[in-house]
Amino acid sequence: MKRISFLILAAMFCCGRLFAGFAPSKEFYQIKIYHLKNPEQEKRVDTFLQNAYLPALHRAGIAKAGVFKPVPGGEAVAEKLIYVFIPFSAQKELFKLDQKLSADKQYTAAGSDYLDAVYSNLPYERIEIIVLEAFDKSPVFTMPVLTGPKKDRIYELRSYEGHTEKISENKIVMFNKGDEVGLFKRLGFNAVFYAKVMAGSHMPNLMYLTTFENKASRDAHWDAFGKDDYWKKLVAMPEYQHNVSKNDTKFLYPTDYSDI
Repeated sequence: MKRISFLILAAMFCCGRLFAGFAPSKEFYQIKIYHLKNPEQEKRVDTFLQNAYLPALHRAGIAKAGVFKPVPGGEAVAEKLIYVFIPFSAQKELFKLDQKLSADKQYTAAGSDYLDAVYSNLPYERIEIIVLEAFDKSPVFTMPVLTGPKKDRIYELRSYEGHTEKISENKIVMFNKGDEVGLFKRLGFNAVFYAKVMAGSHMPNLMYLTTFENKASRDAHWDAFGKDDYWKKLVAMPEYQHNVSKNDTKFLYPTDYSDI
C-alpha cells in the first residue's frame, strides 16, 4: 500500500511538472501607428500592408496580425491613422523582425512602391511605435469571437496612464491579482490583449483592446460592467484608489484584410 501511494504521489508530481512546462509564456506586442495626411497616403499604406507587410509577417511565423482604423464620426482628428498590432511569442522575436523582413525578397519586391519611396513623395508622415508585455493574467492574445460585418465592429483600445511608475504597477496588479481581467472575461468583453507599455510616447502606461459587434453592444457591455457587484467591490478597495491619472480611449474597426 505504501508503495502504491508513493507511485501515485510521484506520478502527480511528474504531471505537475509536465503541465507547468506547458504553461504559456507571456507574449510581447508591437503597435505601429501610421500618421497620414491625405487619402493618397492612406491608400498607399493600405496597399503595402495588405500585399507586402502582412504576407511577410505570416512567412516570418506570425500567423495573425491586426490592422485597424479610427471609427468615422468620432472625435475629430487632423490626420488619418492606421494601427497595426503584431504579437510575438518572445521578446527576441520582436527585435528580429526587421532582420527577417529585410531578408525576404518577396516582401521587398511586393512593397517596393512604399519601401523605395522618394523623399518628395512620402507614403506617411511618421510612424509611432509602442512595445508592450502581456499581463500575467492574460499571457497570450485572444482572437475575438464576432460574427457581424467588420465595418460595424467596435474595437476599443484603452490606455491607462499612472502618475508614477509605482502607481501604474498598482493598476496592473488590479487587473492581475484583483482579477479585473476575469471580470471582463465573465462579462463577455472579447478582449484581444492586456499589456504593460514597455516603450512608447506615453508612460508609465498600460493598454488593452476589447471588441464588440457594434456600438450598441459596446455600450451595453460597459453598462453591465458599471453595475457589476464585483466591480463595485474591487473599485472601492483602498489599495486600488487613484491609480489612473489619464484614460485615453480610441474606437477602431478592423480593415477588410486584418487577421484579427
